[in-house]
Amino acid sequence: MREFILISNHGQTSGNFNDLMQAGRLDIVIHSIINAFFVSNNMREDTIFHLILNGPPDPPRHIEFIYDSEMPISKKDVGNLLKSVLWKYKQGKKIKAFPGIFVEKKSFQALIKELVESGKKNFYLLDKRGKDISNIGLKENPIFILGDHEGIPKNNKKFIKRYTKEVFSLGRTNYFTSQCITILNYLVDKNGNN
Repeated sequence: MREFILISNHGQTSGNFNDLMQAGRLDIVIHSIINAFFVSNNMREDTIFHLILNGPPDPPRHIEFIYDSEMPISKKDVGNLLKSVLWKYKQGKKIKAFPGIFVEKKSFQALIKELVESGKKNFYLLDKRGKDISNIGLKENPIFILGDHEGIPKNNKKFIKRYTKEVFSLGRTNYFTSQCITILNYLVDKNGNN
């Protein structure tokens, strides 16, 4: 299993939007979800995608995508699916919005604590100042932490470093977040340690 955690600094936390870019760069989120799950003519069954939305009107929101054969996801319409998930949010509860898709009010730090308590430990923080990924041996069941176009807030970087020393870079080129996910999927596939 591989997991991705994407922090969207301004991603809107209600389904009341029409323009993905204007809704806190949700276009980045959509492309990232697509690249996490879809391969040619198929979907990855070994993937969990955590999305942390920190934008208005009521942050944070944690949306969790866990592969499910009945998940109503299509490359053509992830934006409307995300809207629907946000509309199904209920205060104080973790809601199963659709098969394999859950929504709740939870911060990045609360999510990390929950993952650690459940026994997960192989966290990898993507940062341009990190070690080259080729010099880091990926462990089983990696959890990759990525930011949007603004990166990961300093307080969250500092927090995750309590749980991992694995801070890595994909080199000097600045890739889109969604491209980073594709590269990481390739590396996990190649190493056979998912």
